[in-house]
Amino acid sequence: MASLPLPSVSNPHFSHFKSAQTRKSLNVATTGLSNLFESEKASQIPYKSYFHHISSLCKESRIHDAIAALTEMESEDLPVGPEIYGELLQGCLYERALFTGQQIHARLIKNGDFFSKNEYIETKLVVFYAKCLISDFATELFLRARKHNVFSWAAMIGLHCRVGSYEEALLGFCRMLHNGVSPDNFVVPNALKACSALQLIGFGKGVHGYVLKTGFDYCVFVASSLIDMYGKWGVLEDGRKVLDAMPERNAVAWNSMIVGYVQNGMNEETMDAFNEMRLQGIDPTRVTISSFLTASANLEALTEGRQAHAIAVLSGLELDIILGTSLINFYSKIGSVKDAELVFSRMLEKDVVTWNLLISCYVRDGQVDKALDLCCKMRLESLRFDSVTLASVLSASADIRNLELGKAAHCYCIRNNFESDVVVASGIVDLYAKCQRIGNARQIFDATTHRDLVLWNTLISAYSEVGLSGEALKLFYQMQFEGVPPNLASWNSVILGLLRNSQVDEAKDMFSQMRSIDMQPNLITWTTLISGLAHNGHWYDAILFFKEMQSVGIQPNTVSIVCMLSACTDIVSLRCGRTIHAYVLKHELSSCISIATSLVDMYAKCGSINLAKKVFDTISRKELPCYNAMISAYALHGHAAEAFALFKQLQEEELEPDGITFTGVLSACSHAGMVDRGLELFAEMLSVYHVMPSIQHYGCVVSLLSHSGSLEEALRLIIAMPFELDAQILGSLLFACLEHHEHELGEYFARCIFELEPDNSGNYVALSNIYATAGRWDKVSKLRDSMKEKGLRKKPGCSWIQIGSDIHVFVAGDRSHPQIKVIYETLASLEGKKKAC
Repeated sequence: MASLPLPSVSNPHFSHFKSAQTRKSLNVATTGLSNLFESEKASQIPYKSYFHHISSLCKESRIHDAIAALTEMESEDLPVGPEIYGELLQGCLYERALFTGQQIHARLIKNGDFFSKNEYIETKLVVFYAKCLISDFATELFLRARKHNVFSWAAMIGLHCRVGSYEEALLGFCRMLHNGVSPDNFVVPNALKACSALQLIGFGKGVHGYVLKTGFDYCVFVASSLIDMYGKWGVLEDGRKVLDAMPERNAVAWNSMIVGYVQNGMNEETMDAFNEMRLQGIDPTRVTISSFLTASANLEALTEGRQAHAIAVLSGLELDIILGTSLINFYSKIGSVKDAELVFSRMLEKDVVTWNLLISCYVRDGQVDKALDLCCKMRLESLRFDSVTLASVLSASADIRNLELGKAAHCYCIRNNFESDVVVASGIVDLYAKCQRIGNARQIFDATTHRDLVLWNTLISAYSEVGLSGEALKLFYQMQFEGVPPNLASWNSVILGLLRNSQVDEAKDMFSQMRSIDMQPNLITWTTLISGLAHNGHWYDAILFFKEMQSVGIQPNTVSIVCMLSACTDIVSLRCGRTIHAYVLKHELSSCISIATSLVDMYAKCGSINLAKKVFDTISRKELPCYNAMISAYALHGHAAEAFALFKQLQEEELEPDGITFTGVLSACSHAGMVDRGLELFAEMLSVYHVMPSIQHYGCVVSLLSHSGSLEEALRLIIAMPFELDAQILGSLLFACLEHHEHELGEYFARCIFELEPDNSGNYVALSNIYATAGRWDKVSKLRDSMKEKGLRKKPGCSWIQIGSDIHVFVAGDRSHPQIKVIYETLASLEGKKKAC
């Protein structure tokens, strides 16, 4: 604030006082008047010297030395005027020395109205208490003041803004104008700040008009406040106009513009403004660099962010909390954990936000142990956890499904009154849901009084993940009843829950509903629907929705492409699979390991081992999943030699085979009848490759032995294996018994499998075939009667054919096809021609 005008001292001898002695009486006679004037004239030089000395001490934040100088003046019997006390109050303000300022105020009151009611002192006192945020006392002094000048108004309006009383600040601005006091370039920025906080666009534009009228738009401070106000409103075009109209732009003005861009998500504009600022020769500050780093993090612009870091280093900017925190946030978001750690280690001062950022970085990167270790170090630094810290700990506990750790964090929340925080509550609900404690999650939700959209969505998602679509729907409608409108995440969760519960028609209906209310599905919505349809066996619908997704301009991601390749595999549609492969090549997605692996699997299962091999050969950096897919492909087609060659190659590439690898190789042995090689490999799994055999591996060996006729060895293996029998192994044995005419053993296995799958009609059909082969038609008849009593029917055969872009599905006994009449006429014609031949 500009310095206040110093009033002339009307009676310097009256203003003089001593703290420890009474005022000396003056016996001024007419005859001694000339002597008095001479003494006054002589005292002017030391008085001015003391004034400048005290003023310098106050500016140097040496208030106690300044008071000592005042005491020295009194001891030398020098006059002390209001301007001296004004300087002392200003010195207290520099140091925010409230108690010392109050002592000076008390001395002023003690010395009478000449001091305490002096306009200059009154203004200084209002400014002092306002800057020290003593609102009640500042307001009282302001109201008691005989005259309000621009300085006292500025102090009160600034005080209201600092304590968040923006309405009072604007009322003060209006009263100031009404009383004929013109706001200066210190008052106007506070009025603009209040307008932006209250979103009073019309009022703010009125203040902007006042700025133009008074010519304050040439003041950098005022213009920067205008830019900041328009940025807070999201009206960046008007803010840019103010910036462009400024004759001189400093770092503060550019920072206001850059911060406005960042806050409104205009990351590319932030970078452009930063470059323009540097081209104009203006050095960036910590605020500039921090904003640029935020934009770089949002855009995942690694190169640009690193360049900003380099500029900060070359500019000699101190690695304080602002810059350090922004750097950690940037490196965390781009996944460069080591750089984030390095910045953290070099910061001399760290606050809770700094620690939280690195903890969140570890959690996001899956380094839960490091995150928890950092939490312990944070406590050793005597820093308390806040809601963000606890949310990170809860998220880490949920990710690793560590219920005990999550409970400990929950207890900390209760002890420190954090459980009512909606962010923390959402983390606790998510923790219990992921640890399969959905009941506890619901209890926390019900106990939370203030529920925001994130908390509602967390519980809806929890119910949806476990397929409790009914509960998810109840919450979906309840949140709307309580005045919380659902967002896209809410709809996506409900659709997921319906699909998890195999409610395909309901999911499609919900999808139609959201589109009918102009809630446009995003990529997650489409992917959820497509993958859910494919998972539930509705491959044709999945393909149709995949095509529709592209028609509305949404490009599929890796997940949706993999789902579509899986659908093509399930319906054995080579043509559809090749179409998706063409899309992958066009959009240069073939380098993605999951897509390349799915392509190999699709081609193999659609009957084209050559195309599968061709895709495999084009993968430049082959990882274990690629090798596993190709080995499984060779196994499926009975190419055991090629499967073993590939198994050897992956070891030469220093890749460690896993359980999936051995499943593929053992399947190859089973298909090729390589009993000895398969048993040898099975024995080497644990002893040589340190892979623990699973029930799937035992199943492969049982299938290998049973299909080669070694049923007794298969039985010995089953007895020795450390797993309970499953239906797949029993089914393999059952069909081997049918193949090798082991009727009694087949009947035994059938009884075992009936206990595991009493409602699987396929098992009844297999046993019926065994009885039929043995000529035991009475057993066949009884078995069919038993199926009828249980309401079991043989699953009808299903086939399909693709003509053009349409897939035609045919199920045995189904006559719903629109061209069924023509189809049966054609079949009858073909049957007649067949008989004629």
